[in-house]
Amino acid sequence: MIDFYYWPTPNGHKISIALEEFALDYQVKTINILKGEQHVPEFLAISPNNRVPAIVDHEGPDGEPHAVFEAGAIFLYFAQKTGKFWPEDPVQQSIVTQWLFFQNASIGPMFGQCGYFNGYAKERVEHGIQRYCGETKRLYGVVDKRLGEEEYLAGGDYSLADMSTFPWMTEKQQNLHGIDITEFPNVKRWLTKVGARPGVQRGLAVMADDLKVGNPTDETFEAMFNQK
Repeated sequence: MIDFYYWPTPNGHKISIALEEFALDYQVKTINILKGEQHVPEFLAISPNNRVPAIVDHEGPDGEPHAVFEAGAIFLYFAQKTGKFWPEDPVQQSIVTQWLFFQNASIGPMFGQCGYFNGYAKERVEHGIQRYCGETKRLYGVVDKRLGEEEYLAGGDYSLADMSTFPWMTEKQQNLHGIDITEFPNVKRWLTKVGARPGVQRGLAVMADDLKVGNPTDETFEAMFNQK
């Protein structure tokens, strides 16, 4: 059994989707980032950077409990644990890893900052919007070009890279980031195909009602964006 420390953010959705796609047994341990639960010592002992998602696998290496934080590390842990979604060919392994790291190093940070300045910041900061939302649009172009060459991000097969990237490009995220998806037809095609997967749909449904919270209050803003 895996304890899944979670709040329904794009980063959280990556792992809820992965747990469903890998068909792993898990139980959700809610970390309400609107209330600052990500800062409590018990969670910090599992996730030192006070971020969701994180997991504790009670059937880890040698049968002992094992904690993993950082979504990219969790993906690799699942692949190594199960052998699923992990190609045998070392070249293909490298390609999957490159596009997985591309999401974690570029898409997540840039899209997250775009969402902050374009949707959450209390004051409109034009330079922040231009910097981060401009980079977000550029990264859409990188993904669109790749998907014009391959069916999925790492090639012909659905992979960890697709699971990791999809939640950052859903319709809700497009609206938050000011993206017109018609400018990126290959991404649009890919989103439709990946979004139709039952495992993806189940993963997105985990705690979906908790997303219906509206704009953050001053208190939740402080908890979400480390203002305390």
